[in-house]
Amino acid sequence: MKIILLLTLILSVMSCTSFKAERVNAEQSDEKALGITDNWVSKDTNNAVKEIIKQIRSHNGYRRYMSSYNGTPKIFIAEVQNNTSEAYFPIGDLNDELLYEISQAGDFVLVDAKARDTILKEVTYQNDGMVDPATAKQIGRQIGADLLIFGNVYMKPESRDGKTIKEYSLNLRVTDIEKATEVLRTRTKVFKYSNQKAWKW
Repeated sequence: MKIILLLTLILSVMSCTSFKAERVNAEQSDEKALGITDNWVSKDTNNAVKEIIKQIRSHNGYRRYMSSYNGTPKIFIAEVQNNTSEAYFPIGDLNDELLYEISQAGDFVLVDAKARDTILKEVTYQNDGMVDPATAKQIGRQIGADLLIFGNVYMKPESRDGKTIKEYSLNLRVTDIEKATEVLRTRTKVFKYSNQKAWKW
């Protein structure tokens, strides 16, 4: 009898629990995310990278460099570093979005940093006598970068009485590799506010 009552109780609890999933667009996803978390989300990545690209294009140092350069500069993008206290900050998504937007802008020739080791192995293999010399790619023909982009993300939280404000800061620098001089420096900030109300009994 006790087993039947226990099963009945479990089934009644399960029947009260419901789950529903639906597809949403980017704007709806961002709105729903604000009700779940105050962490950095996809929309923050998109907005921050677009703002950085906008700042680069309007930067006087960038304009001077581009006006004095003959051709299209080659750029090496080092990974933006996660210097926040959040282990799950989506730094990979941020780096991918930055690469995508710079590629879309078309102002630079991208030097593929992530593929370098794989490319080197393939070129070495092709020149070890395993590939027809007429089709083998030559060692020492890779393009050297003119510019290096690197940066970091910081986050400073402030909390009181269940209220929290997070200040994220995305910082990028572009440096001329040969001269070791800074071409430009940009920064954009994202603020996230949350209010965790305590239960009162």
